[in-house]
Amino acid sequence: MSAQPVDIQIFGRSMRVNCPPEQREALLASAAELEQRLQDLKERSRVSNTEQLVFIVALNICHELAQEKLKTRDYAYNMEQKIKLLQQTIEQALHDQTRITERQVTPIE
Repeated sequence: MSAQPVDIQIFGRSMRVNCPPEQREALLASAAELEQRLQDLKERSRVSNTEQLVFIVALNICHELAQEKLKTRDYAYNMEQKIKLLQQTIEQALHDQTRITERQVTPIE
């Protein structure tokens, strides 16, 4: 799995980035997303300084990533709690079934 150079253009600047061949399309999609975010921010904010735009977009992306991590952590915790409850329910049902079975097997005197 060797990296190959991929030419991308973001905000009028060309770059060559080494990338594994199977990640090429994802890289190009990411570059297009970044380009769109920069363009949208430039139009919304009227900021023309490219460096400032890049920093603001980077901060926005970091914030979105932090929010997604928090949502993922909350989801994982909730699923863990549901699995524990399900395990307890199954264990209780098995315990109850064992008691019922033991009563049915007991000989009548």
